[in-house]
Amino acid sequence: MKKASVIGAPINVVDWSTAIATISAWAGRHESRYVCICNAHSCVTARRDAAFSEVIREADMATPDGAPVAWMLRRLGYAAQDRISGPDLMLRYCALAATTGEPIFLFGATAEVLEALARRLVEDNPGLRIGGALAPPFGAMTPAEDAAVVAQINSSGAGTVWVGLGCPRQEKWMAAHRGKINAVMIGVGAAFDFHAGFKARAPLWMQRHGLEWLHRLASEPRRLAKRYVVTNTLFIVAAVRQLLQG
Repeated sequence: MKKASVIGAPINVVDWSTAIATISAWAGRHESRYVCICNAHSCVTARRDAAFSEVIREADMATPDGAPVAWMLRRLGYAAQDRISGPDLMLRYCALAATTGEPIFLFGATAEVLEALARRLVEDNPGLRIGGALAPPFGAMTPAEDAAVVAQINSSGAGTVWVGLGCPRQEKWMAAHRGKINAVMIGVGAAFDFHAGFKARAPLWMQRHGLEWLHRLASEPRRLAKRYVVTNTLFIVAAVRQLLQG
């Protein structure tokens, strides 16, 4: 898959059908791979965090999440580029997995969120197999605890592992476990809370007009104000500079 630089982060130029078909093919062969869902915050973080930048560069797929990243790819000449967001990718893939019989694994959040998430996914996708769900501890795991997590995921038979640890923790965790977990790991951040019903996602019209960030900011101003004000401004400045430089 072709990649293009978005303020220095290599993002795949990919449509929905290709993204889902590629992940499904990897999952069917139980290949150890990871997929990063990259929004403006991810791209800015990659410019400021060398370790995180390396994680994005080495990803097997990095999709353009967030309207600014998809818009930037369109400005760079890829006029048909869709926004491939984490919550939407999760739902579309679960619909496919329900028809193929592929088990999925849920990793992240809390036991309460995971229970509600698994219930919702199965209700919406009859036949979907949840191979397992695990809420990791908030702190660092010991080597023995980590090995137990890897063993549990691998023994589940899951072809995909949906990871909801938040950025950049989930991306670094996936990169560290490529070669250990025999499945495709996809970091989807807040998708767990959205689909479990613990947080409300922006209305469809806001998503379509690139305003989902505004809805999230209004919902969690104290937690997200600095992130959106700072990172969105830095993204815009870097994007304009990149476009002016040709």
